[in-house]
Amino acid sequence: MKTIFGDIEKAYGVHFNFIEEEVANVSIFPPNPALPLAKKIFYLENRTDLHFEVVAGVYITVSKKPVVEVPPPEKEVRVSLDEVAVEKYLTNGISKKADGAYLIKPKKLGILPGLTDTDVLQTMQQIPGIYSADETVTNINIRGGTHDQNLFLWNGIRMFQTGHFFGLISAFNPNLNDKIEIFKNGTSAFYGEGVSGVVAITSGAAKTDSTTCISSNLIWAGFNTKLRMSDKAFFTVSARRSMTDFFRSPTYKKYYNRIFQNTVVTDLNNNQAVDYQNNEDFYFYDLTAQYHQQVGAKNELDIATIAIRNLLDLNESTTTENGFVSKNSTLGQQNFGINLYWKTNWDDRNTTIASFYASHYNLDSQYENINNSQIQKQKNSVSDNGLRVEHRHRLQDLWSLNAGYQYIETGVRNDEEINNPAFLRFNKKVVRTHALILESDWKAPNNLTGLKTGLRSNYIKEFDKFILEPRLQFYHSFDGHFRMTISAEQKSQTVSQAVDLQQDFLGVEKRRWVIADNSQIPIQRSRQAEIGFTWKNKKWLVTFDNFIKKVDGISTSGQSFQNQLEFVKLNGSYRVYGTELLVQRNFGKVYSWMSYSINNNKYNFPEYIPPKFPSNYEIAHMVSGAVIYDWRQFKTALGAKWYTGRAETTPISTTLTPNQPGIIYNNPNNERLGDFFQVNLSVSYQWKVFKKGNFEASFAVLNLLNKHNIINRYYRVNTETNSAESVNTYALGRTPNLSLKLQI
Repeated sequence: MKTIFGDIEKAYGVHFNFIEEEVANVSIFPPNPALPLAKKIFYLENRTDLHFEVVAGVYITVSKKPVVEVPPPEKEVRVSLDEVAVEKYLTNGISKKADGAYLIKPKKLGILPGLTDTDVLQTMQQIPGIYSADETVTNINIRGGTHDQNLFLWNGIRMFQTGHFFGLISAFNPNLNDKIEIFKNGTSAFYGEGVSGVVAITSGAAKTDSTTCISSNLIWAGFNTKLRMSDKAFFTVSARRSMTDFFRSPTYKKYYNRIFQNTVVTDLNNNQAVDYQNNEDFYFYDLTAQYHQQVGAKNELDIATIAIRNLLDLNESTTTENGFVSKNSTLGQQNFGINLYWKTNWDDRNTTIASFYASHYNLDSQYENINNSQIQKQKNSVSDNGLRVEHRHRLQDLWSLNAGYQYIETGVRNDEEINNPAFLRFNKKVVRTHALILESDWKAPNNLTGLKTGLRSNYIKEFDKFILEPRLQFYHSFDGHFRMTISAEQKSQTVSQAVDLQQDFLGVEKRRWVIADNSQIPIQRSRQAEIGFTWKNKKWLVTFDNFIKKVDGISTSGQSFQNQLEFVKLNGSYRVYGTELLVQRNFGKVYSWMSYSINNNKYNFPEYIPPKFPSNYEIAHMVSGAVIYDWRQFKTALGAKWYTGRAETTPISTTLTPNQPGIIYNNPNNERLGDFFQVNLSVSYQWKVFKKGNFEASFAVLNLLNKHNIINRYYRVNTETNSAESVNTYALGRTPNLSLKLQI
């Protein structure tokens, strides 16, 4: 039945809403493809025990037909569905909820330009207002914020590492995830930390039959398996590993040259990559396991674990007057986490959820300088543990009240050791936060209006400090086609990332996690408000969102400066306001969309002159679009994106005087890099194999025109010419990739 639903959705641009277990085992002969939609629905309803109801012309709700027996009057049967404002946003599998949040269902995800896999962190960058200033998934900017200002959760576990290959690949297995929710504003009061955005990833919850997926592309290979152990128990396991340490594909070479340019792994004199065939060994992997158990009629138990690791082993060698010299350097990065989840449905009005999670992140490196005997060791680790209790009470059919408590204990450690000259630094801090949450969610009887209000009260024990964080989400649909949303929130966070030196951690990772001390490293706090409008019919979709956001408590070390502010420690704020527009048109088998976003993002560091100047992450104008053909087993997408260049700080003069200690700069971020332009292509085809299996092949090309886009520029002193020379960082060149996936 689900296969039939998918064919009808593609043919008519409609969407079926159903409960998984009600249709999972329903099988019939498909209706005649030549029949119109109404007759196909009539055919399905008359040959199954399912009832179909068409809502607003494009949504079809599916439910079990009522049984003959009449239930007792006090026994009510209700089906609750998330209110969805836009079902097909950019592509199949992405929707925009009534409250403004975005919902991605990877297993239903259509094709997007440049992607071969349903990589969640790459996919979310197609949404207006979300981008990466350096095209990595470890530097995702939501409305001008930095990556560390986003809260990333995997099954309730806070993740401090989100990428493989030092940011070019998502650390989350693309074939495992069931649901991803993305919030740019108006988040639930149950989400703490993350002053910019929230990305909540859920996997393994669907109660389906046993399935296995085996997949591979030109970088990695992996599998995931879901085992139905009984009617009430499911076990899911996944593993993925790179092939980069024994298979050097063209995709790998492009990725390698992109990440390791201008680092210790490359020759800074001519910016040429060292011979990776002999001098480096690199690989990554990720593992997950999840167990779900229905306990009795009212309880659910879920246990989820995840392990992520990157490892780089670098060997440098040269011949000197004293003979052959060889040095070995290493860089390791890992994140391990576990979450225990218990849910009890006391009755049809009361539900209690309790969960405990633990997350541990570690980044360590050892650098042996080939030019001398110096050895530098660095380590950054985070231990984050949390307890959450939530009770949901439904006051009326369309009004619920939720209350809860959270406890979060976060410890951050930073170590550094140098043998020559002898230097040792050790720093560890812990912050404990208690939070009380109260939230109300109300919907009008006609479902055209909704209001969610929340209040989060944080008490930070170490600082004896209370922080109140109100949240608001409101929507109203005027005629079923035109909808208005209003969102506002205040948030805070105590853990952020900073850059001490650009050469830290071999110059590859650079950023380390630090924790607020309420003085030199303040608590970051944000305020944001937004008003948005959506208009849609069967063929057109237009969304128009306007926002303003201010974040206090940022530091210069957390903004990755490479100019006169690189070694200056200042605290300040940034304010960003902007507009995001999307226009989408459905032509049946072909649909297209174009988005435009504009934002004004300015720093304010009061102790510096001038105090206000453009942010390092300001993208003033961004345009992207795609044309997608999606018909049954064949899909193709051609898209492009253009945006204005990031800010750069230029020297007053590139010629240095003999007594000049260094480069003298103009005001920070006084100029901009050239515009960025990229064309991307994807093609996929699916074959039916075995009785219940599918085989899919996907091919994609990033930067089809091989544009040489500069995404960063800084200046350094050339001692031979006594001048300031520029060092450019280039985006990926033309990068092909091939993905093969077998689902059985």
